[in-house]
Amino acid sequence: MSRREQYKHLLNLAADYLMLACEAFLFACIWYQLYYPMLSKAHRFWNRGNWAMIGMYVLIMYFFTRTFGGYRIGYLRMTDVCLSQILAILCANVIGYFQVCLIANDYMPVTPMLILTGLDLLVIFPCIYLVRTIYVRLYPPRKMIVIYGKHSPDELINKINSRKDKYNVCATASVYMGYKALYQKILEYEAVVLCDLPTKMRNPILKFCFDQGKRTYITPKISDIILTGTERIHLFDSPLMLSRNRGLTIEQRFVKRAMDIVFSLIAIVISSPVLLLIAAGIKFYDKGPVFYTQERLTRDGEIFRIIKFRSMYTDSEKGGAQLARKDDDRITPVGRIIRRTHLDELPQIFNILKGDMSFVGPRPEREIIANEYERLIPEFSFRLKVKAGLTGYAQVYGKYNTTPYDKLKLDLTYIETYSVWLDLKLMLMTFKIIFQKENTEGIDKGQVTAVKK
Repeated sequence: MSRREQYKHLLNLAADYLMLACEAFLFACIWYQLYYPMLSKAHRFWNRGNWAMIGMYVLIMYFFTRTFGGYRIGYLRMTDVCLSQILAILCANVIGYFQVCLIANDYMPVTPMLILTGLDLLVIFPCIYLVRTIYVRLYPPRKMIVIYGKHSPDELINKINSRKDKYNVCATASVYMGYKALYQKILEYEAVVLCDLPTKMRNPILKFCFDQGKRTYITPKISDIILTGTERIHLFDSPLMLSRNRGLTIEQRFVKRAMDIVFSLIAIVISSPVLLLIAAGIKFYDKGPVFYTQERLTRDGEIFRIIKFRSMYTDSEKGGAQLARKDDDRITPVGRIIRRTHLDELPQIFNILKGDMSFVGPRPEREIIANEYERLIPEFSFRLKVKAGLTGYAQVYGKYNTTPYDKLKLDLTYIETYSVWLDLKLMLMTFKIIFQKENTEGIDKGQVTAVKK
């Protein structure tokens, strides 16, 4: 790591601790000035207890901010960082309030926590802006070259160009121009993007970039993602990697199912007022059916009937099965609201309780659309090693109109790197994407599936 990179990480680290210290200080002020005097003498404790209270709050705040990405000031967009901080502050302060109530053994006034939330936002937002300004000035976008193979890199370049604050694509080069000429061009730039290169041609370039200390971005192959889930074998002096392709173990499936049952029951109770309100809105608008059921695929290709709130007019698929388009005129006014916030998918909680789905897993596809994807990408069925999910890796890090090839990569990443913590993280991250409009963006006009023409 270069000294320049070390300073960048030091800047991020200093900003993280500064924001956390400010939040801890504000909570300490609210605790000592407002909550602590309200406690009866029987529930008061010495200074060490007060410090433990503040320390617990700091840990909770750090956990949520880290999970939502609130410390990634130089990585995420400014709006994403601010949204992450808002969600982290709200979650930490809600838990902090109940923590205060437990200590007092009584319900405490919520006003101090509302004051704390406002103060947190007033302090944190200027900190984010200041650090971001310093970061951009010290670390301008890297000059990059994109090296591509048989397929055009235009789509990837357009995605990279959406973050002009971080990346600056200055040139492209075909891998077929020869290694000698490529190596000379690579030395002229700060970073390299290897876009969908054949493995045989990619490896020498990757090793050269590694040797020269060039930052290298790679679009992974399916085989690369499979390798991330391999088990390392060290029985001999030659390292081995074992790929099983078994999906989740029986222990993981048991824990995952237990979590689904518990969380779905809790979700049904908590969301019941919202469910009733949405159902009334749909019924009131056009007197049509409230729910919409459809056959979808889950683990091992099994078919089940998914339950969703109806967001389209009743005759929306008279022309055949197709995904929702941008500005789709088949969507009702009520449907636009619930689709934008993903609330149309809330009834799937009952599918989870029944066992057809899981809270986290690949998006459940329609059989006719999945067959179309498999015709183009035979490996698309690999994602059916686990149950379909209400949310998931592709739902959080992708979009509704993400191409099937990229969707397969995201779903395989989830399957190959599965852990209980990953499930919990993705469930928490789902709250963030509710507020991101681009995640519900439909396919383009002229498309029937997410396959790009």
